[in-house]
Amino acid sequence: MPITLEPWQLFVICCAFGWVNKGTRLRRFREVYTEIPRKNGKSAISAGVALYCFACDNEFGAEVYSGATTEKQAWEVFRPARLMCKRTPMLTEAFGIEVNASNMNRPEDGARFEPLIGNPGDGSSPHCAVVDEYHEHATDALYTTMLTGMGARRQPLMWAITTAGYNIEGPCYDKRREVIEMLNGSVPNDELFGIIYTVDEGDDWTDPQVLEKANPNIGVSVYREFLLSQQQRAKNNARLANVFKTKHLNIWVSARSAYFNLVSWQSCEDKSLTLEQFEGQPCILAFDLARKLDMNSMARLYTREIDGKTHYYSVAPRFWVPYDTVYSVEKNEDRRTAERFQKWVEMGVLTVTDGAEVDYRYILEEAKAANKISPVSESPIDPFGATGLSHDLADEDLNPVTIVQNFANMSDPMKELEAAIESGRFHHDGNPIMTWCIGNVVGKNMP
Repeated sequence: MPITLEPWQLFVICCAFGWVNKGTRLRRFREVYTEIPRKNGKSAISAGVALYCFACDNEFGAEVYSGATTEKQAWEVFRPARLMCKRTPMLTEAFGIEVNASNMNRPEDGARFEPLIGNPGDGSSPHCAVVDEYHEHATDALYTTMLTGMGARRQPLMWAITTAGYNIEGPCYDKRREVIEMLNGSVPNDELFGIIYTVDEGDDWTDPQVLEKANPNIGVSVYREFLLSQQQRAKNNARLANVFKTKHLNIWVSARSAYFNLVSWQSCEDKSLTLEQFEGQPCILAFDLARKLDMNSMARLYTREIDGKTHYYSVAPRFWVPYDTVYSVEKNEDRRTAERFQKWVEMGVLTVTDGAEVDYRYILEEAKAANKISPVSESPIDPFGATGLSHDLADEDLNPVTIVQNFANMSDPMKELEAAIESGRFHHDGNPIMTWCIGNVVGKNMP
């Protein structure tokens, strides 16, 4: 029976296969990440994508893999693809496909399509790799091996499709963060397409109205009555609540919620802001330091009174990171951080300093230069590892003020910043690192 694609499926397919480079006519996206609750047609759409790449993509000797952590899961995509071929003789005849018990191949050019379990090792040259239920992967070994093996292909496709999970330290949640960073513009990636179907923060998971938001195939492959019954069971039994949230609303229940609303933050963006507009106006310089590995930052903050209300302006923040953190990374868990930093270096918003730690003299010189543009009224600074720079700032009459990060010092400022963002009293120049930092702020309530 033919499968009629739903609008959301058409959107994903059209973006993945229809968005091409004008010059080369090759696909723009090399990675496609789709996160969607159970029973929304993940395996069927993935099987179709894999078959197209296997037989119809004009790639000589295409290697297509359905990868997973277990044989059962790997077959979740390969099985429907195999059945499609067995039940469609015109397809197999037109493209010369041989359907075997555990793989499919095309003798004409040596193309093959097969399930793949666990760590595949090096040596493969995938044209398309489907990673089903990526949240079940404890490491990124399979994903990375497939992705790095695609170098000889003209327009390879890494197709990851998954439900939410529980392991927020795993590779799937890391990829999810990468997708969100790409979507909000903090870390651009022109070769990554991502779409996440879930509820919005603040939605009541017990409200039947949220079911449609997270389940685009509701009434098609997953029935409303079923979801309503599962929702009611979860409401009646606390032990089932997390399972329902994760599998049917796509909520990573172990993930901490961001404190600030990034949509509101982005509405405060004003790329026309420049330092020249604030020349001569008093400025607050704020510092966050980390001697080794991590980023160091200096933020400029200006204030203006408009209609009796205080407006804040964040303009031209500066960030530094050690060379070793960006380019000398060997541990798998640091790779994503290094890639993120490399993107920012290429964009010109992150400065790399020599060695394994940042030389604070760079930061001091930047502070002195800032003082020449706008007189510095005070310099809030985290005391951790900042004694030396604090003394240097004092010597330059930049008035360092030690701010210990605790409830007493942070509560009111965080509330005021949130209020300013929501009311449009906060203005920033769209620096992507600042956006990323804001998105990573997590609130902690007083005990």
